[in-house]
Amino acid sequence: MKNEESNIRNEESRMKNRRRLAPKAMACLFFILYSSLFISIQAQNGFNMPYSQFGIGYSDLPYTVPTVNRMGGVAYTLSGSNYVNPFNPASYGSIGMESFVFDMGATIQATRLQNNAESANDADGNISHLMFGLPITKWWKAAAGLLPYSSVDYESVLESTYQGNSVVKNIYDGTGGVSMVFVGSAFNILGNGLEGRRLQAGFNVNLLTGRIQRALSYDFQGIDSTHFMDKRRLKETKLANLLFDLGVQYWEPLGERYTLGVGVTYKPYRKMNIDDKVLVYTYHGSDQSLVDTVFPAAGQSATVESILEQDHTIGVGLSLARNNQWMVAADVTFSGWAGMKYTEGITPPVFGESTLDYGPYSRYALAFEKTGSMDASSYWGRISWSAGFNIEQGVMRLSINGRSEVVDAWGLGLGATLPMRKGRSLLTLSAGYRSVGNKDLLQRNCFTFGIGVSTSERWFVKRKYN
Repeated sequence: MKNEESNIRNEESRMKNRRRLAPKAMACLFFILYSSLFISIQAQNGFNMPYSQFGIGYSDLPYTVPTVNRMGGVAYTLSGSNYVNPFNPASYGSIGMESFVFDMGATIQATRLQNNAESANDADGNISHLMFGLPITKWWKAAAGLLPYSSVDYESVLESTYQGNSVVKNIYDGTGGVSMVFVGSAFNILGNGLEGRRLQAGFNVNLLTGRIQRALSYDFQGIDSTHFMDKRRLKETKLANLLFDLGVQYWEPLGERYTLGVGVTYKPYRKMNIDDKVLVYTYHGSDQSLVDTVFPAAGQSATVESILEQDHTIGVGLSLARNNQWMVAADVTFSGWAGMKYTEGITPPVFGESTLDYGPYSRYALAFEKTGSMDASSYWGRISWSAGFNIEQGVMRLSINGRSEVVDAWGLGLGATLPMRKGRSLLTLSAGYRSVGNKDLLQRNCFTFGIGVSTSERWFVKRKYN
């Protein structure tokens, strides 16, 4: 009887301690996220990527996160007590009690752009993610984090003729990027832990924030500058918009050896307003010091309201695991279009009519993992090895010379997860390859190498003895 009373008192003490520490941990978490946000935006310097000139830029998610890259893009059924999976918020329900999970990583990308005439190589590195997770109660878990969402970095020159014989250089350039800050919760509806029948549901609130600068210059060559004046068009896009997504994960034991997992995610349709600051001017003179502003006119605002739309997106994942031996998993994703649909709020458009169309998008991913066991006699037996494959249809649709060009993609992923500190910490190494487009238009071949570190610290335990 005394032991039972002592256990009750200890549990009450742990709960009180947890309630005191949770707000402090969350405050610390948001401070770090807030500070890291600006670092992340500045770090998105990228390299020349022509596909990034559309919308709010080009995104490599989820392949920039090592945990997902090692699985070839499979994410909807992934869940663990010592890492954070933001691609299905229900996964936060697996975070252990009395634990604070810290998960971060970085990637290096080596890219080759090529068509039938020429090619170019480049490389860049960036923070891949910074995430945290912690328990609020026994059945309620929370997570937050920062992910680079998209990047804009391109520069190109196109020569054309004007009025039959005048040569003009059209110079396109753009820089910037968008980051995503998320805060999510998950709830253990059935079961608790990492074994047995379990049902978890969760949601994310995502903030897209960033700044994108684009420019188009017209440089007339060797003609009378009195009649043909150089012109420059500038547009700065600022984002601070909220998105939402939902997720469910369910696991059903099949006998004593196997477990079937199901994951479902849903992103609802959302229409958002964003601000574009536009400036159009001409300049002339030998030192280009004389400038005439074309837009905005006197009394007119330089800020225009544009539209950003996310379509309904549904993802479904299935996995079959043989306990402590292997797992095979597959994901499918469907949406009305890929990424965000951007509609400029000024007529005529600042940079002319967009060549971007919007149509159905789908993604398929398949992965296999040889699961390491902490009971293995050697360290090599504790390492998990994985490989995956993915196909994306309708990544982008371009209207070129009256015909629609559909840009598809495919990729591979390999990786290893190395346990540390008796499995409470993980070191994830990943290598992925992704091919976007084709040589008739533009092909982007990208190798992504990532390293991720996640650890589960016991922050919420009140020691009995000092």
